[in-house]
Amino acid sequence: MSNAPLMPMATAVWLVENTSLTFKQIADFCNLHEVEIQGIADGEVANGIKGYNPIISGQLSREEIELSSIDEKRPLKINSNDIEISNTEKKIKKYIPLSKRQDKPDSALWLLKQHSLLKDSQIAKLVGITKNSVTSIRNKSYWNYNNLSPKDPVALNLFSQKDLVDAIEKAERRIKREKKEKEKLNKTN
Repeated sequence: MSNAPLMPMATAVWLVENTSLTFKQIADFCNLHEVEIQGIADGEVANGIKGYNPIISGQLSREEIELSSIDEKRPLKINSNDIEISNTEKKIKKYIPLSKRQDKPDSALWLLKQHSLLKDSQIAKLVGITKNSVTSIRNKSYWNYNNLSPKDPVALNLFSQKDLVDAIEKAERRIKREKKEKEKLNKTN
């Protein structure tokens, strides 16, 4: 990735209009040719482009411009603000059609049978139903328990396989931790 500012032409227009920097300094900073900067100053290039203030955007500081204005040989240095871009997107609750809503309790039943180490709260979070519903399905006291049929929630697209694997790994870590704590208590007694 180059060290050019955002919108180099608009930044160059602003620098030409608002500073006493040399054309070479502006050209080097904006990764443009000196002739282009000369054309901007003459009004032949970048007609209609509104100047973009690099100070407001945090790419330059007023002090940096002043230092480079005093020393014509000193190049402008862009502020390197490393922005952390995360790929973790917040899960958006999507609308579940009426015809698909019965799939949630069916999926909870499937998870209870296939992955019994998951806590009720984990199943509720994965499937998108209340913890009380999961508990009542586990206890066979759910109002519609006799009509439930276990269905794979990943196949029904309620959540991804990765979400399921993460939940199972978390449950396994919890079980190991509880086992260690129990052993620790037995040793001290």
